[in-house]
Amino acid sequence: MAPSVPHSSSVPLLTSEANEKYANVNWEELGFSLIPTDYMYMSKCKQGESFSEGEIVPYGDIPISPCAGILNYGQGLFEGLKAYRTEDGRITLFRPDQNAFRMQTGADRLCMTSPSSDQFVQAVKKTVLANKKWVPPPGKGSLYIRPLLIGTGAVLGIASAPEYTFLIYVSPVGNYHTASSGLNLIVDHTYRRAHTGGTGGVKSCTNYSPVVKPLFEAKSSGFSDILFLDAATGRNIEEVSTCNIFITKGNIVSTPPTSGTILPGITRKSISELASDIGYQVQERDVSVEELLEAEEVFCTGTAMVVKAVETVTFHDKKIKYRTGEEALSTKLHLMLTNIQMGIVEDKKSWMVEINGCDE
Repeated sequence: MAPSVPHSSSVPLLTSEANEKYANVNWEELGFSLIPTDYMYMSKCKQGESFSEGEIVPYGDIPISPCAGILNYGQGLFEGLKAYRTEDGRITLFRPDQNAFRMQTGADRLCMTSPSSDQFVQAVKKTVLANKKWVPPPGKGSLYIRPLLIGTGAVLGIASAPEYTFLIYVSPVGNYHTASSGLNLIVDHTYRRAHTGGTGGVKSCTNYSPVVKPLFEAKSSGFSDILFLDAATGRNIEEVSTCNIFITKGNIVSTPPTSGTILPGITRKSISELASDIGYQVQERDVSVEELLEAEEVFCTGTAMVVKAVETVTFHDKKIKYRTGEEALSTKLHLMLTNIQMGIVEDKKSWMVEINGCDE
């Protein structure tokens, strides 16, 4: 194992002596960028066998064959979830079993061996516990958790890698989009994110690098993100670069279906349930661009951003402004979900998983 990488000099540090309960980080200035922590989790297995128990090791680089499946054929998956520190000092996870299931689904699609749900969840708990001083104070952010499943065995021809590595690292984060106002999206009518029968419905590493170019172009033109259309017709909305999208009109909340080209977001699933709880009719169906432009409100969901209102959408030469602010449904849903995640209200849905051994 390579030595632990040094902490980035760009990380804002406190000028006063840090409390031992927390790492020496300026929690008021957290963004969504990597802050290397102390430890990571690693486990390996041969194709078709079970993963080893795994161990917590110092955070750092890993040796890998130049012929590894992940490097040559992109055989890899990743997940994203968060740990939270509550006002009463507990450290909790949000629905980690759902991330475990999604990784297993993706592994089946990419012909990989995956960890069991129990091993996934236990590994996440161990990683967070080892890095608990990096979990931000209540209300100051969260600890982003990145599980990776990658083909590290050497393979020259196109085939399943003979060995896999299950790795988890973490980083404290603040808001994904730093602007306090809503998102300003542009509808992309040039690029397509996913095709039917492809890997758009799983969290494959290969899904994301093709998004970088159109996202860069959108941001260069002053937009905060990009909304992709379906590849089959070019008439229906699908996903923003890294999140799901909803539209509202009257009492109906609609979101595109996860039928193979759209990632089944865990926040998406949770927000749909919360919206139903407060009387909205939630529909999973094809949503055309025309319906998007006629919506009263639009918002996005994802682990990184939680729930974020869309302020405007631009399609060709048409720019539409939507309802935002305190009266918006997105604001209400954001508060409902974050109150559950932060332990401010009772978790009646059993979504939160407490990490044992986190008492100070």
